[in-house]
Amino acid sequence: MDIDDLAAARHLLERMGLTVDDLGAGTGVEVPTFAAWIPVVRAAVPATTVANYDTYWRIIEREWPERRLDEPSATEIGRLVQGHRDNVVVRANSRDGHAAVAHFVSAFRCLYSYAERDRLIEHRDNPAAVVPRPAALPGLRHALTVDQVLELAHIAATTGNDPALDALIVRLHIETACRRGAVIRLALADLNVADCLVRLREKGGVVRWHPVSPTLMRRLVEHAAQRGGAQTTDRVLRYRGGRPIGRRRHDTLTARLRARLPWAAALGVSAHWIRHTTLTWVEREFGMAVARAFAGHGASPARGMATFTYTGASIAELATAVAVLTGEPHPLATRDRPSRPRWARTEPGRCGAPDRHPGAESTPKTV
Repeated sequence: MDIDDLAAARHLLERMGLTVDDLGAGTGVEVPTFAAWIPVVRAAVPATTVANYDTYWRIIEREWPERRLDEPSATEIGRLVQGHRDNVVVRANSRDGHAAVAHFVSAFRCLYSYAERDRLIEHRDNPAAVVPRPAALPGLRHALTVDQVLELAHIAATTGNDPALDALIVRLHIETACRRGAVIRLALADLNVADCLVRLREKGGVVRWHPVSPTLMRRLVEHAAQRGGAQTTDRVLRYRGGRPIGRRRHDTLTARLRARLPWAAALGVSAHWIRHTTLTWVEREFGMAVARAFAGHGASPARGMATFTYTGASIAELATAVAVLTGEPHPLATRDRPSRPRWARTEPGRCGAPDRHPGAESTPKTV
């Protein structure tokens, strides 16, 4: 557009009594406030997304309840994010608020991405899109030592108000390397007793079958039956009264482990550390393809790793790994190998409790 065209356009607007801003008015699109929009997004996203971002959405609701989505600039959003970073709780495993900034920016971007989808704002007017998001830092989690896993299992199986339940939770994490969401969502219909398989429902909508030892399968079935059966709930893991567990059970178990074990508190140990430990062992003993399938990554190879599409591990290979891990024959295993990690040993009827614990006078019989 040359100078003459601009002059003509400006002259036409003046004759019509309009300004450039008026051209966007009257479209019928009313941009909502954060207080009005956040509940809409909260109801539209998966529960895991709410769990990840709700802390930050509540901050926005508190700080900018009456501001419309098209009002804040990228600089203002960045200032609010950095202000939160200055107020984060410093923990032993803190990384200078790096994760808080990354998650806060992602929480903003989630709100605006849904606003774009509903055509409440244009992509070019999305201020969150240009707010820098810190790149992910290398993970601090690593495989735990034999003695560390033994100590975690011992504390879970011998302390707390429901050690039988906590021992099952720990044992399920050890044998499947699943995330806690899969443990919470495990249902009676997800137990294939004949083949010793459990159906895991994990993040991203991934649903997969995973082998477990006959002992663990038997204990899962007995646990549900003793606590009300299918008449009480369809979930497998439940409290004594029959109420299914939620995220809080993992939180209280993690808090107890950290309170009893100073090294666990220093590392910030959680169920995800058990996942790292099992997957590290599987990768060392059976290779990357089996480890990826064990982790639930086999169905979605990362960029540059498409070969795994063709070399993915079979359920029989996973069953073999579980058989070696637990020292129990599995009905789907293809071969038998004698060695297994000491931290994964279990006696029949004692899922989650170690064979022996340094300093323990007797073997716990909680499960």
